[in-house]
Amino acid sequence: MSVGAWEPAKQASNDQSREKIDPTLLTQILELVEGSSAPESSHAQENTELAELPETLRSASWLAGLPAAQWLEEAANWEPEQLWALIRFFTLAEAQLDWQGGAESPVIPLAKSLRRRKAPLSREQLLWIRGNSDNRYLPYGPL
Repeated sequence: MSVGAWEPAKQASNDQSREKIDPTLLTQILELVEGSSAPESSHAQENTELAELPETLRSASWLAGLPAAQWLEEAANWEPEQLWALIRFFTLAEAQLDWQGGAESPVIPLAKSLRRRKAPLSREQLLWIRGNSDNRYLPYGPL
């Protein structure tokens, strides 16, 4: 008789994802958000900016459920201004498109990435998030 441990081929974990983040998809999101307003005019943005979302982006709601570790890794590839644009998009997508983020929202690891870079969200940005979302966990997650 042998004694050993069974190791599953794929372990289910919150740190492992079924989907990889497609940089092309994020580029499309950035083009949409950056094309709708200047980065400095965060208060000028309306809640209507996602009204005419292309189908390729509308069907990307799975992005909202990816693990924080995956978003932190991906955030290293983007500039702070681009991360702010992604934060705006995911804040609005959760509110307008019913993309389920909650305590797992991509906004949380994206904001954490900015803090790690010593470029935390400004007071104006925090107020924008609060004004455009009813998710109590944004932007810093469950405390």
